[in-house]
Amino acid sequence: MRRREFITLLGGAPVWPLVAHAQSEVPVIGFLSSLSSDYASHLVAAFRQGVTEASFVDGHNVNYEYRYANGDYSLLTSMTAELVRRRVAVIAAGAPPAAVAAKAATSTIPIVFVVGFDPIEAKSSRVTTGRVAM
Repeated sequence: MRRREFITLLGGAPVWPLVAHAQSEVPVIGFLSSLSSDYASHLVAAFRQGVTEASFVDGHNVNYEYRYANGDYSLLTSMTAELVRRRVAVIAAGAPPAAVAAKAATSTIPIVFVVGFDPIEAKSSRVTTGRVAM
């Protein structure tokens, strides 16, 4: 090994533990739903299956955090704030009210949703308020 390569290798030594730690962190998917966990269970199962088919294995190279509002849309704001503080890698919003709440809470975390509306235009609509019976 040449002297210059050796010095470069030693110069990077202090950051080796940081690099190893960063590589060991597993990304977290935040799942946000305005429904109850029982009512949304089939949707969560389908979502997790799709994530698994994309080679992400729960507990191995991805983790999940779930938040369910149980039909009380007023809880979505605080639930989304929890996911943002948790620094999830992505928020999967399970219904229009959850997507709107996620969009209002962050502009830096990607939001994935499967709905047939534009959450930016719907921000002021009645979709974001109220309570739904489950």
